[in-house]
Amino acid sequence: MKTITTTAVIGPDRVLTVHLPPDVSPGPHEIVVVLNGAAVSPVPLLSPPYQLAERDSSVTFSREDIYGDDGR
Repeated sequence: MKTITTTAVIGPDRVLTVHLPPDVSPGPHEIVVVLNGAAVSPVPLLSPPYQLAERDSSVTFSREDIYGDDGR
């Protein structure tokens, strides 16, 4: 069983065409279409933008500084 979740735009002709990944074999399949009652609208971002700055060049992020002697 494979679950594919996507959002589709249904036009005035009410036809839905789905392009499936190559690993779906040709032939008969049982397919379930679930329609929510309302159209999906984009969710606005409510967080303020994060101000980025140059990092301090004296700070290093080498593997040896981050991990112990065993490499973890």
